Amino acid sequence: MSKPVALVAGVGRGTGGAVARRFAAAGYRVALLARSEGRLKEFEAELAGSLAIPCDLTDLAAVNSALARCREELGEPDVVIHNAARGTHGTFMDIDPADVEENFRVNTMSLLYLARAAAPAMIKRGKGAIIITGNTSALRGKATFAGFAPTKAAQRILAEAIARDLGPKGIHVAYVVIDAVIDLRWTRRRNPELKDEDFALPDDLAESIYQISQQPRSAWSFNVELRPFKETW
Repeated sequence: MSKPVALVAGVGRGTGGAVARRFAAAGYRVALLARSEGRLKEFEAELAGSLAIPCDLTDLAAVNSALARCREELGEPDVVIHNAARGTHGTFMDIDPADVEENFRVNTMSLLYLARAAAPAMIKRGKGAIIITGNTSALRGKATFAGFAPTKAAQRILAEAIARDLGPKGIHVAYVVIDAVIDLRWTRRRNPELKDEDFALPDDLAESIYQISQQPRSAWSFNVELRPFKETW
């Protein structure tokens, strides 16, 4: 049998890249989607059998084209990971409404485009998984997150609607809330007071995401929360 295919949308130095590596280690051929072609080429060179597909996930035609290329060169995705995110901070009086619209396009509309492109083949096969990464902004509206939290909350509700539709058809949809500061160079610089144990490691997040994608049908998760053991919640 041919190897399974995982499509990771939003591949970067953090969670997305770690997820791509985890699925590749499990024997998947990985389609790598992001805007930065240079970054994708680095991952493509590292991960045998992977395919870099530069893609603006807020562009419906680009998403459909990316899925078509994945099908042609790797095959239909068995697992789709939506990891694209965009955020700006400020109170509702401070934010630029144009930023909120762009956040919505990246966080919510891109999920709609990606799910609609991937789901028909999964429905036909009667199996598959779509995993969406989110954060606690999807659950609460802090004052200075007025331009970000509404778009993540919309993303979570869209994911739930997709899950309720696709679940009975054999497709597992899960929403993973990452309640953590993810361990990256820039987050280390921005949070010098934090210790190593305060950060969520991308490889550990990727392992949990991979395990969710492999859950048996009799015990599927939808709402999943991941946080370091010391995180206050």
